[in-house]
Amino acid sequence: MHGISAFRPFLRSALLAGAMLAGLAAAAPLAAQQSWQGGVESQPLAPPPGAMDGPVQDPDSPPGGVGVPSIMDDPDAGAPRAPAQAPAEVPGQATVGPSGDIEVIQPPEQKVENRTAVFSGLDKITGRITSFDVSINETVQFGALRITPRACYTRPETEQQNTTGFVEIQEISLDGKVQPLFGGWMFASSPGLHGVEHPIYDVWLTNCKQTDPVIASPGGQQ
Repeated sequence: MHGISAFRPFLRSALLAGAMLAGLAAAAPLAAQQSWQGGVESQPLAPPPGAMDGPVQDPDSPPGGVGVPSIMDDPDAGAPRAPAQAPAEVPGQATVGPSGDIEVIQPPEQKVENRTAVFSGLDKITGRITSFDVSINETVQFGALRITPRACYTRPETEQQNTTGFVEIQEISLDGKVQPLFGGWMFASSPGLHGVEHPIYDVWLTNCKQTDPVIASPGGQQ
C-alpha cells in the first residue's frame, strides 16, 4: 500500500500533462484557421491571354455599352444596312476591283458596215489566185462557185482591225444543179478558220470597202 501511495503523485502529473497536450492539439487547428483567414488579400485575377484590355461590361448595363446605341434606344440599330452602291463603270477607266486588282473597262467594240466585200479565189489546178469585189447581197460566179456576201464589217481606224463577213457559197454541179456549199462567217485575219472545202476551188475574205465594186465578176476563170 505504501508503494501505491507513493506512485499516485506521478500518475496525477501524467494525467494533467495529457489533458494539457490534448487541449493544445484541439486549439492548434483553430488558431491556424484564424491565422490563414486573416492573411489572405483579395486581388482581381489577370485577364486570360488574348483577351481584350479594358473594363468588363456589367451584365446589368444596357447592351452596347457607353456611347453605343442599343436596340432598346434605337429600334433600327440592329437592322441590316443597305450596301453602298458601287460607282458607275466608265469605259476606258481603270478601277480597283474587290480583290484589290486594277481592272480596266474596255469600251464596246464598234462595227462599221461596208458596201463591198473583197475576196480572193484560188484555182487549185492552175494555181492562179484572183482577187474580186462583190457588192453586199449580190452574187458572182468564180469557176463552179456562186458567192453571195450578206454582210461585211470592219472596225474604226482607232481600234485594232478585224474584218469579218457573212458569206453564202453555192456549187454548180456538172448537170447544172445548184447545191449549198458554205454558209457562215469568214475572218480576214484567219482565212483557214472557216474555209470553203472544195477539191478544185478555194475562196476567202480579204477586206471590206465602202465604195462600189470595181470588178463585178471574176473573168478568165470559167
